[in-house]
Amino acid sequence: MKAIFSTELEMIVPFHDVDSMGITWHGNYLRYFEVARCKLLDELGYNYRQMMNSGYAWPIVDTQLKYVKSSTFDQKLIVHAAIVEWENRLRINYQIKDADTQQRITKGYTIQAAVEINTEELCFVTPDIFRARILPLLDESSLTDELIQERERLSSLKVSAS
Repeated sequence: MKAIFSTELEMIVPFHDVDSMGITWHGNYLRYFEVARCKLLDELGYNYRQMMNSGYAWPIVDTQLKYVKSSTFDQKLIVHAAIVEWENRLRINYQIKDADTQQRITKGYTIQAAVEINTEELCFVTPDIFRARILPLLDESSLTDELIQERERLSSLKVSAS
């Protein structure tokens, strides 16, 4: 799947993340995904605080990890996160690589769905607030006429709200 918006960060595996053999405990990779996801959402301009303030929670409803190779204490990693779906749910793909060799360590994805906080109802279409953040980032060649019209509609909402 083609990335719509992405980021990456560099990190070093800390001692408290490894087991007695010096290998990163498998559950920590989800935390590394989360750190990259938070950075991605910050850069998008719609982080978890902004989500909550806009009236939506975005719980993770599915996740998948593929452990390719282990990482170890003090190893420098690159964690890459990319939004690949956004219209009905938010799918973010992740890859963790060794910073020096570029060998893949772990890959996976998370899927989040918008839930209206007041009603606790699942949204089957991504809310306007998120659509307004992502539509300007889309490549013109990937936009359908419907999405172009929607982007214009959302832009006019921003102007009238000012």
